[in-house]
Amino acid sequence: MSETHAEYTDAWSEQEPPQPPAATTASAVTPADAADAARLVSFGLQPKLLPARDAEYTELLRRYREDPAFARLADAVATGLGLVVLEVSPRAGMAVTAGEDSVFAVRMGDYARRANTDSADRFLHGLAHLAIAAMAFPRPEDLADDAYIGRLTVNGVDAFVRQACLRLEQRAEEQGENTDPASDAPGLEAAWRTYARRSATGATKDARRLAGSTTGIVGKAAAFLTDSGFLQRTGDEGGGSYRTTARYQLQVRDMAGSAAMAELLDLGVVPVSDGSATLLPPPEGDDLEIAADAGLPFHA
Repeated sequence: MSETHAEYTDAWSEQEPPQPPAATTASAVTPADAADAARLVSFGLQPKLLPARDAEYTELLRRYREDPAFARLADAVATGLGLVVLEVSPRAGMAVTAGEDSVFAVRMGDYARRANTDSADRFLHGLAHLAIAAMAFPRPEDLADDAYIGRLTVNGVDAFVRQACLRLEQRAEEQGENTDPASDAPGLEAAWRTYARRSATGATKDARRLAGSTTGIVGKAAAFLTDSGFLQRTGDEGGGSYRTTARYQLQVRDMAGSAAMAELLDLGVVPVSDGSATLLPPPEGDDLEIAADAGLPFHA
C-alpha cells in the first residue's frame, strides 16, 4: 500500500461515521394531542367549572404541568383563539382572559345589550365593574396573596362610588371647575357625576329596585360576574353579598395596572372590610387628579 493511500485511509478512519438524522426529543404532535390541548382550553372557557369536580379536567391540568411540549401546544391553541393564559393550576384551572381582538372579548356595548340596558349608561356599568374590583382587592398585597378572599355587597359598592363622587365634587368646587359637564362627555369623571345624579334605588310598584338605579346597575354587574365564575353569592345582606374566586383575582391582577383602577384606588375611600358600606376618609395630601385617558375595564 502506498504511503499516500495509507495516510488517506488513516484520516478516513479517524472521522466519525455518518449519523442518521437526529431523533426528536419529543414525539411528533398527533391529532389526539391537539384535541386534548383544545379540550383543556375549552375547560378554561367554562369559568364556573372547578377542576376538582371533573376528572378529565384534572388529568389535563396535570399533563400541562408535567409535559412541557403539551403545555406549549395548549398555549398555542389559546393564543390562536386570542386568549391570554393567566394561570394553570389546580386552584384556578386554566384561567384565560380574552385579548382585544378575540372573538371571546366582552365589550361594554355587548355587555349593555346582554344586561338589557340603555347603551347610554355603559359608563355607569363600566364604573360598577371597576368599583367592584377595587373593593374586592383594595391593596396590592391582597392581589398578591393567593389565599386572600375579597368580600363585598351591592350597597357597599354603591356607597363607595357615591363617596368617590363626593370627593370629586368637592375637589371641583375648590378649584372652581365646571361641575356640570355634558352627560355624554367621555372620561371617568363624567361617569362619576352622572352616577351621583342617578337614584340609588328607586322602586317599582312591588318594591323591587329599578334596573336603572345605581344599586340596580351594581347588582347586574355582580350577577354577571357570578355567572362568569368570578364571584360567588353568599347571601342577601346589603342588597346581595358576594365573595371573590381565584379566577377573579387573576382577572383583576391583569387589569390592576390600568389608569382607571389606579385613579379609583388613589381616591383613598376603599376600606378593607367585610363588604359593608363603611368608608374611610382619604389620607391628607392625596392627589385626586384624574388621568385624561383613564379607561374602563372593558374593551372599547
